[in-house]
Amino acid sequence: MSGGLPGFVFRLFRLVWRLIDGARRVVLNLVLLIAILALIVALARPGPSVPDGAALLVRPAGSLVEQSVSDPSFAFLAGDDEEETALPDLLEAVRAARDDPRIGLLVLETDDLESAGLSKLGELRAAVADFKAAGKPVLARGERYSQAQYYLASIADEVHLAPDGYAMIRGFARYPTYYGNALATLGVKIHTFRAGEYKSAIEPFTRANMSDEDREATRLLLGGLWDRFRKDIVAARRLDAARFDSYVQTYHDALKAAGGDNAKTARDGGFVDRLSTRGQWYAAIRERLGETGDGEDFRHIGSGDYLSAIRRARAKAPAHIAVLVAQGAIIDGNQQPGGVGGDSLASLIREAREDGKVKAVVIRIDSPGGSAWASEVVRNELELTRRVKPVVASMSSVAASGGYWIAAGANEILAEPATITGSIGVFGMFPEFTEPMGRLGLTVDGVGTGPFSGALDPRQPLSPEAGATLQLSTEHTYRRFLDIVAQARKMKPEEVDRIARGRVWSGAEAVEIGLVDRLGGLDAALAAAAGRANLRHYTVTWPTPQLPPMRRVLQQLLATGDAAAPSPASQVVNRLSADIKALMSWNDPRHVYAHCLCDAP
Repeated sequence: MSGGLPGFVFRLFRLVWRLIDGARRVVLNLVLLIAILALIVALARPGPSVPDGAALLVRPAGSLVEQSVSDPSFAFLAGDDEEETALPDLLEAVRAARDDPRIGLLVLETDDLESAGLSKLGELRAAVADFKAAGKPVLARGERYSQAQYYLASIADEVHLAPDGYAMIRGFARYPTYYGNALATLGVKIHTFRAGEYKSAIEPFTRANMSDEDREATRLLLGGLWDRFRKDIVAARRLDAARFDSYVQTYHDALKAAGGDNAKTARDGGFVDRLSTRGQWYAAIRERLGETGDGEDFRHIGSGDYLSAIRRARAKAPAHIAVLVAQGAIIDGNQQPGGVGGDSLASLIREAREDGKVKAVVIRIDSPGGSAWASEVVRNELELTRRVKPVVASMSSVAASGGYWIAAGANEILAEPATITGSIGVFGMFPEFTEPMGRLGLTVDGVGTGPFSGALDPRQPLSPEAGATLQLSTEHTYRRFLDIVAQARKMKPEEVDRIARGRVWSGAEAVEIGLVDRLGGLDAALAAAAGRANLRHYTVTWPTPQLPPMRRVLQQLLATGDAAAPSPASQVVNRLSADIKALMSWNDPRHVYAHCLCDAP
C-alpha cells in the first residue's frame, strides 16, 4: 500500500505536466495561427485610398518621439498601453498634403497628445504653417488644452475648445527630485568627480537642493525657451504681448471675472475662437468641406493611412539618404530603439557607410547623453563615414553632453531654436554601500594581488587612491571632449572651455556661440545632406536594429491602447521610476559620463 503511493503521485505529476505542456502547445499554435491569419488578411486587404476633397486628420497620441520604440506585442502582455507617435511621420504627411490637390483641409485633434518637446512641436507647427501658406485652412480642437497641446493647436486658423474645457498656460519649470538626504539616511555614500561647475547631472544624488550654478543656468535657459514659446503664440493668435502676459500672470483674476468658467476665460482672452461640443465641431468641419449630414463622420483620411497611400504610389529613387536616430540615453553595448547603444548604433553607421546606395547620412539626435565611452564609439564611426560621404547632424529636443559629443562627428550641425544642447562637461559617480551593509551585519573580507584589485567594489570603502584615479580620468575625458569639439568647430580648446563647463544652451544661442552651424529641422538637414551629396532625387531610409520576425508580427498584430493623461500620483511614481531606471542603466566601463540633467519643456 505504501509502495503504491509514490507511484500514484508520480503518475499524477506526469499527467499534470502533460496537461500543462499540451496547453502550452495549444496556446503557441493559436498565436502562430492568428499571426498567419493576420498576415494573410493584411496582404489581401487593399491599401487605403485618398478621397477627393478630404481633410487630413492629424491626431498625435502619447509621446511625440523621433522614432517609435513601443513594442505593443509585449506591452499588451504586460498590461502597458503607452503610446507613441513618430514626428517624422507627421511631418511627411503634412508636407505631402500641402501639395496634394485631394486634400483641402487639415484637422488637428490634440486630446491624445501626452508629451512633446518644444522643438518637436515647433517643427510640426512649421509644417502646418507651410500647409496654411498653400491656401488650405487648418482647424484645431481640444476637449482641454495642456500647454504642449495648446502650443500645437495655436497655429490653426480656427481653434475650438469644449464648453467645459480649459486652456492652461502655466510657464516652464524644472524641479528635479533630490535624493541626497534619502541616500544619506540609508547610509549610501555617493562619490562624485566632476569637470565643469555647471555639470549638474550628479547633483540630485548628492544634494538636497539646486546649486547656485544650476539655478542660474536653468533660469537663463528656461527664460529663453519661454520667450520663444510666448512669441510664437502671440504671432499665431495675433495677440498683444501684454494680453498674453496678463492671461498667464493673472489667470485667477480673469477666471473670477468669467464666473469660474475656464472655457469662457480662454475665449475672452483671445486664445480660442469657438467653444464647441463634439457634434458642433464635426458640423464645422463638414461645413468647410462642403458636406451635409450629421453625426461624427466627415470626409477624411488619417495621417497613418495617408502615408501608406502616398508611399505606395511613390517611385523609389536609387539614391538613399539614411536617417539614423540616436534617441534616449547613451549606453555602452547594444540596445534596441529607445536607447542609444554605442555598439548597435555604430554598427548601423558602419552599414550605411558601406552601402553603395546610401549617398549621405543624417544623424537625428534626441539624447541627453550618457556613457562617454559609447559616445566616442559612435562619434568615431561618424567621423570615418564623413570621409567617404556627407554626414549631417540634426538636433531634436535635446542633443546635449554625450548627444553633442556624437554631433561633433558630423560635417554640419543643425538645431531647432528651442533645442537644448551644449552641456559640454564630464562627471564620474561611484556608490558605496558599506554602511547599509554594516547595519545588516554584512561584512566583506578577502585578499587581492594589488592595491586596486578590489578598488571599485561598492561593498567596500573607496580608497583615496581610487578616488584620485577616477578624478584624473574625469578631467582627462573633459579635456578630450574639449579637443574633439575644438577640432570639429575649428576653435581653440580654451575657447570651447569658456562656453563649456557643463553649461546648457538653447539651439538659437548655440548658433551664436559657434556650437551649431545653423537653425533648421529634419527637412533642412535632409536638404543639407542632399546638397553636399549633389542629389536631386533621393529616397529617405530609416535603418533600425531589426526585431526577430515573430516579434515583428506580434507587434503589428497586437497594437492597441489609447493614450490617457496620467494621474498626479502616477506622475510621481513614474518620475521616481525613471530616475532609478536611468541610474541603473549607466554602464560606462570607466564610470565616466557625459550626461545632461535636462528635460525639454
